[in-house]
Order: sequence, then C-alpha cells, then structure tokens
Amino acid sequence: MGRYLLGRLAVALPTLLLLTFVAFILNTAARGDPAEAALRQGGQEPTAEAIAAYRRQLGLDDPLLVRYGRWLAGLARGDLGRSFLSQRPVREIIGERLEPTLRLGLTAFAVTTVAGVGLGVLFGLTSGSPLDVGGRLVSLLLAAVPSFWLALLLITVVAERARLLPVGGYGGPKHLILPVVALACGPAASLMRLTRAATIEVWRQDYVRTARAKGLARGSVALRHALPNALLPIVTLLGLRFGQLLAGAIVIEAIFAWPGMGSALIAAISGRDLPVIGAYVLLAGVAFIVVNLLTDLSYGLLDPRIRLGAREGRQG
Repeated sequence: MGRYLLGRLAVALPTLLLLTFVAFILNTAARGDPAEAALRQGGQEPTAEAIAAYRRQLGLDDPLLVRYGRWLAGLARGDLGRSFLSQRPVREIIGERLEPTLRLGLTAFAVTTVAGVGLGVLFGLTSGSPLDVGGRLVSLLLAAVPSFWLALLLITVVAERARLLPVGGYGGPKHLILPVVALACGPAASLMRLTRAATIEVWRQDYVRTARAKGLARGSVALRHALPNALLPIVTLLGLRFGQLLAGAIVIEAIFAWPGMGSALIAAISGRDLPVIGAYVLLAGVAFIVVNLLTDLSYGLLDPRIRLGAREGRQG
C-alpha cells in the first residue's frame, strides 16, 4: 500500500504543476492589463508612465517562465505572493475566504452522499414500484437543472415569496440551507441513479439470494451484503462529484452573497489578479488530487480482490 501511495503521489505532483502552469498562461494571455486594473481600483489615473512603473514594481515585464518560477519559489517558502489589486498577502485573502467555502462545500458533499446513496438504495430495493418511478422522474429533472437556475428558483419561491429562509448572506444554519440545496441537488440526483442501478445489479446476485433464503431481514441483507459490494462505482462517482461541487460553489457563492473563495476568485479574474487566481487553482488542484487519491486507496479497503491482485503483481 505504501508503494502504491508513493506511485500515485509521483503522478499527482507533475499533474498539479502542469495545472498551475496552464492557469498561469491562460491568465497571462487574457485581455487587459493587471497593472492598469490595479491603478484604476486604487483611484489613480492609469497613464502610460504610471502603468509602466507599476508593471516594473509587480515584475510583470519579466519573461513568463521567470515570473512562474518566482511564484513557485515563493510557494516553496509558504509565500503565495501579494494581490495585484489590493497589495495584501494572498495567504491572508485565502485564509479569510477558505472557512466559508469549506463549510459550504463539505456540507453539500455530505448532503450529496447521504441523500444520493440512501435514496438510491431505497429505490433500488423497491424497483418498479410507484415510489421508484416517482424518484427516478424527480432525479432526472434535478440532474438536468443547472445549479444556478435552481438557486434563483429557491430564492424566488422559498426566500422572497414564502419568506421561510434568508435570501443570502453568511450566518447561522438558516443561511446555509438554500446554497447547500442548490449545490447538492444535481450531484445527489446523479449519485442516486447510479446507486439505484448498482443496488439492483447486486440484489440479483446469488450470494444475496442465499442470504435472503436464510431468512435474514431485508434491511440487514441490503446493508451487510448488497451495499458493500455496490460501493466501488459509487465511491468513484463521489470522487468526481467533489470536483463538480468545487466548480459549482463559485457560482452559488456569488448568487447567495456567500463570502467564500468564489467571490474572491470572480474579483481576481475580473482584475486579472494572477497571484490570487494561481493560489485558488493550486488549492482546488490539491483538494481534487487528494480526494481522488483517497478514492483510489479506498478500492483496496472495499474490495479485497484488488489488494490480492496488487500483491500478486508485486510477487510476480
């Protein structure tokens, strides 16, 4: 297992470096001048002389590889640089916005997992029933609806007309409900459909029939025999859906005025604030790689045949 983990890390690190480099190039090639945007935001007249002086101060006149290498060197020291727009350390900006984003993202991920797997198993065990048919129709609708449209619908119906929950902002659990629902519904619907299909397939296997023939309770058979053997595709989809939640959180945070990384990233993209954009890409890449690494490692825990196959491969 240790050798496998090192091998996965050896692949993940170059992938992460390539991801940050591509993001750096894309933002460098984008239209507009970050020096001009920073001067305008600071209330200064962006004359040619002022822009040239500010570009020299920020090091924007250096070659691309030099700027990228300088950023990586700072990263190795734990320094993410300073924002072009606010001149604040990027580490402070990330630190202020990270907790709200984690709160929203992890809650949405938990809701996605519990609702998707729980309802998928329920509909799989009641395949063909009116409950199953209705659940499939609703899940198909939710999977097709964009998260931003669902967010606007929730704001209009639940917050403005019914006045049951706050329209937006950051605060207690009430402020968290609508963003989590908007963010989690689509991934949960997709996960539910996959879980249902996997449950139906496993439920028809001989070992499940044998367990049921022994007189074991239906719930016990589902939890102890069917679900563990259906988890491999479910865990794989969960790892992929984590990346979808990260991407969707940017839009959802902007709609609900949630003070997380999404609003900071949108402001950074508008002003071509490369240090902030690079830091966000780095954090998102690390999170996605770690989640997928944990997903790969979980295969060996869920299915002993994978561990045995890896061991036989090393012995051979």
